[in-house]
Amino acid sequence: MIYHSGALSGNRTNYLITYRYMKVRAKELSDRQRIETLDALYTAAGTVKGRDAMKLFLRDLLTESERIMLGRRIIIARKLLAETTYDTIAAEMKVGHDTIHKVHRWLQDQIPGYEQVIKDLEGEFTKRKAKKEYATSALARLKAKYPGYYLLFPVKK
Repeated sequence: MIYHSGALSGNRTNYLITYRYMKVRAKELSDRQRIETLDALYTAAGTVKGRDAMKLFLRDLLTESERIMLGRRIIIARKLLAETTYDTIAAEMKVGHDTIHKVHRWLQDQIPGYEQVIKDLEGEFTKRKAKKEYATSALARLKAKYPGYYLLFPVKK
């Protein structure tokens, strides 16, 4: 809602504009508004290419606490897929059973894409771990970079 109040001074009109914002609740949106809103979000997220671009997008879109909350849900989902018990997850992450159950319910039936993302995420973490274990010493890196490394160094006989 916008309120206008103006005063004339010479050739210019000065307006004081006051905006009153009201929080929009999801339940109050029409089906059409809900579809348009979610479509805008999904389309925007779908256009983001690469991890760095997604990182920037989410940083600009969400608050730090929202990002952390979503990240924690993903960690809970990973633990549930690894068949970790509710009690263990609750103790490790200091989260309630209701939150764990909500994520578990999403994994089971409500959001089939959620489970696929978590499985793809596991593959990504496995690749990263393999890259880190690739070479732990300077000599190992040198051997990997130069397969004919033995020609660079004289061999004692």
